[in-house]
Amino acid sequence: MTTDPFELASAAASYIAKQTGVQNHDVALVLGSGWGGAAELIGETTHTLNAWSIPGFSAPTVEGHVGTIRSVLTPDGKRALVLGARTHFYEGKGVRAVVHGVRTAAAAGAKTLVLTNGCGGLNPDWKPGTPVLISDHINLTARSPLEGATFVDLTDLYSSRIRALAKEVDPSLDEGVYAQFTGPHYETPAEVQYAKRIGADLVGMSTALEAIAARHAGMEVFGISLVTNLAAGISPVPLSHQEVIEAGQAAGARISRLLADIIAKL
Repeated sequence: MTTDPFELASAAASYIAKQTGVQNHDVALVLGSGWGGAAELIGETTHTLNAWSIPGFSAPTVEGHVGTIRSVLTPDGKRALVLGARTHFYEGKGVRAVVHGVRTAAAAGAKTLVLTNGCGGLNPDWKPGTPVLISDHINLTARSPLEGATFVDLTDLYSSRIRALAKEVDPSLDEGVYAQFTGPHYETPAEVQYAKRIGADLVGMSTALEAIAARHAGMEVFGISLVTNLAAGISPVPLSHQEVIEAGQAAGARISRLLADIIAKL
C-alpha cells in the first residue's frame, strides 16, 4: 500500500466510486457524536460501505461512532459522502490517518466539507444539547496535517457564507471558537480556563486538524458543534463519555433536522 497520503486518498476515492457507481460527490459530512441521524434526513442512502474495506480506513474505536461510509442522493440531485468513520488524534494512528477521510472526500470531488462534533461548552448559557456554529479554531495538538513547506492561509477557514445560511434556518444559532485538545482524557479545569483566556468557547478532541486539511485541499468548510456538557470546572459534576452519548441521543433528532435543512441550502 502506498505511503503517500494523497495517493492513498485517491485510491480510497477510486474504490468508493467503483463500489457505488458514483464518480463524483458534491459535499462530504463527518458526523460526530450526536449527529449520526442527519444521514437519514439528507436524502436517500444509495450505498453503504464498511469503512475498513476502503483503503486507508479502519473500524471506529469510540462508542457512539458508526463504521460506515455512505453515498447519499439529496432531493435536489446532489451527492453527499457521509463519513461515519472518524479517526481521532488520540488513537495514536498519526495525523495522516486523522485527515484521511477529508482527503478522500476531496479526491472524490467534494467541494464542501461539513464537520460536526460533540464538545464541552465554556458558556454556561449553552445547555447540553445546544448546537453552536464554529467561527474559528485553536489547534492545541501541536501538530499539523500539512508536511514540509506547505503554507496555507487559514484566515477565513470556516465559511461565513454557510454560517449565514445556517442562521437563515435557525436565527437563534450562536457562534464560537473551538479548541482541539489531544485527548483522550478530558481537560482539567485549569486547561479549560486557559482555553477560555486564549479565546475558546468550545473544547473537544477533533475537527481542527480535519479543517486544516480540507482548506489545503481547496474545500469550503462548515463546522458545527453540539454542546454535550459544560466543560470541566464549569460543570458542577464530573465529566463522562456516557454523558456525551446521552446528550447526543437526547438532541439527536432536533440537530439532525437542523443539519439536513442547512445541507439543503448549500
